[in-house]
Amino acid sequence: MFEFYGTPVASRLLLGTAQYPSPAILADAVRASGTGIVTVSLRRESAAERGGQDFWALIKALGVRVLPNTAGCHSVREAVTTAHMAREVFGTPWIKLEVIGEQDTLQPDVFGLVEAARILSDDGFEVFPYTTEDLVVAERLIEAGCKVLMPWGAPIGSGRGLNNAYGLRTLRAHFPDIPLVIDAGIGLPSHAAEAMELGYDAILLNTAVAKAGDPVMMARAFAGAIEAGRLGFEADPIEARDMAAPSTPLMGKAFL
Repeated sequence: MFEFYGTPVASRLLLGTAQYPSPAILADAVRASGTGIVTVSLRRESAAERGGQDFWALIKALGVRVLPNTAGCHSVREAVTTAHMAREVFGTPWIKLEVIGEQDTLQPDVFGLVEAARILSDDGFEVFPYTTEDLVVAERLIEAGCKVLMPWGAPIGSGRGLNNAYGLRTLRAHFPDIPLVIDAGIGLPSHAAEAMELGYDAILLNTAVAKAGDPVMMARAFAGAIEAGRLGFEADPIEARDMAAPSTPLMGKAFL
């Protein structure tokens, strides 16, 4: 078990709640994943005629903690305003902070992200910033008050896995005491296991589960892969080699 801002977290899988075929499948996928945290967009709650209330009732019935996000925000002002609204609606200081800077890749605007993180941290929010694997940006976010970092694996919804495993490994090495969560780009359970084997603390998923042919089965698969990857990391795996290393010793071998 580890912690986010002093809150114990049992499951290393965080699950998004968008794009599922039906509310029932969403609920079944959340249960199958074993997650204790789901991300929720404020947009669901601010629809006309309180159209998000049925969705909110579903989430509360699942007994999981909510991590609101500022998905779709493209400026500091928009993200900060959305975060304040989310705190009122969901009653939590947690906020997954997104400030999108490029439309095709949905890459974070890291300059705006740091500014928004500082504003929100100063206002009592516990910020989970969606960022890149850049070490300098990570340092600035920590200085701004962030105690969790959420670097992308690849562009949101792309399913490409870890585009820059070297950069992610370096980020882990530079910040050994900061909870790191891979957010975005994971498409297969093997991608999640790879990230956990690098020493990451958790994985946040949405599209890979919600858009799968069987979201419930895929949620269960990711839960198993994340557990396996973490166990593999904690078991201290062998180093990769260029040459073969015999598993059977030569001592005692018969010679003819």
